[in-house]
Amino acid sequence: MADNATPGAMVAAPRLTNVIVAATIGNILEWFDFLVYGFFAATLAEVFFPVGDSTVSLLITFGAFGLSYLVRPLGAVFIGNYTDRAGRKAGLTLSIALMMIGTTLMVVTPGYATIGIAAPVIIMIARLIQGFSVGGEFGSAVAFLVEHTDDRKGYSASWQWSSTGVVSVVVALIGLALTTLLTHQQLVDWGWRVPWVFGLLVGPVGLYIRSRMAETPEFLGAVKPPTLPIGELLRRHPIPVLLAVGASIISNSSYYLLLYIPTYAVRTLHLPAYTGFAATLLGGVVLAVFSVMAGHMSDKTGRPRIMLAMAWLFAIAAYPTFWLMVAYPSLATAMFAVGFLNLIKAGYSGVLPSLLAEQFPVDTRAVGIAFSYGVSVTMFGGFAPFVATWLIAETGDPLSPSFYLTATALLSIAALLAIQRRTVRERKNQDTRMPPSGLITSRSE
Repeated sequence: MADNATPGAMVAAPRLTNVIVAATIGNILEWFDFLVYGFFAATLAEVFFPVGDSTVSLLITFGAFGLSYLVRPLGAVFIGNYTDRAGRKAGLTLSIALMMIGTTLMVVTPGYATIGIAAPVIIMIARLIQGFSVGGEFGSAVAFLVEHTDDRKGYSASWQWSSTGVVSVVVALIGLALTTLLTHQQLVDWGWRVPWVFGLLVGPVGLYIRSRMAETPEFLGAVKPPTLPIGELLRRHPIPVLLAVGASIISNSSYYLLLYIPTYAVRTLHLPAYTGFAATLLGGVVLAVFSVMAGHMSDKTGRPRIMLAMAWLFAIAAYPTFWLMVAYPSLATAMFAVGFLNLIKAGYSGVLPSLLAEQFPVDTRAVGIAFSYGVSVTMFGGFAPFVATWLIAETGDPLSPSFYLTATALLSIAALLAIQRRTVRERKNQDTRMPPSGLITSRSE
């Protein structure tokens, strides 16, 4: 069993701004890579997965994208365990180092025309490494953020999604520049590598920042479990794990369907390539701004209440929004649809990290968040672009991706209602155990 912090070893609390930067710098690198892959899927299909049928080529490309999500739960268990035993700082440093390896492979790997079958094999290895690292990054970063503040947990944790919005803006700007300044052949020959080179520059900065950050007081003061945290998690908290998976579903399915919009705009709506990037640029701004606002509101209002309202909006608005894009295909309707869906997503996902953190105690928090979120994103997020492409190909209905969005929203609504009832029940139990004198006794879970 690890020792607690030495009482006399008091360290000045870091500024909240420094905490947010340290936690989100890895998130920026992680999501930059994933966004670039999704946005340039059609180009990558030509470079690494060329086949006679362009739809099959795209399906293989998105399949490789989804492949990385199969290892996310494994990365969540490994890095989450490591984070709950060695510390938040150690886990965050490990995850960003692994992501740098995967990103480097994306930068240096030649195309299929140069090295043949070795090219897609290396790309798949890169996706597996990146998926493994991302699997542990989210839980470690959220635990780090919420444990460095007492009364602003929703606000601080919301920066995980706000920073993702910022990354979306940066990637969209790069995509707009490349697709408008370069010819199609230049984009296939070398232009697609430019974003990964840019993203790789973030890695050393992130490693330096994280090597200098302070450990969280809650972790230092917690009694570490005698066994691996994942074992303690599944033995003591199976219901919170299940509910956390459910609450994460619509956040993941919506995000990866929004990530699919640039491809959807080009292949299904037959719009210019820049349309998807322009719409994503607007969506990124909305996500960056309103995620933080939602997180701030959740510190004053019940978190499930805000998330339930947003989940119902997803369920109701999914079909009309896709219908608008299909009925009136243009830059304006694409931007409206992506901006509107990102507004709903910001309201939901900006609150989600702090809600997940509240489901688990400190000793299993990182692995609890990472494992639950990793299972959810693997099942409902990573393969969402693949499912959307397959649905359109099988049904011939360009509105079919909206059905998936509605179904996943209903699943999250069920989980949130259960969390809400469970929270009320636990508060009633705490009130009945409160000493009559008003003295509060310590209680360990």
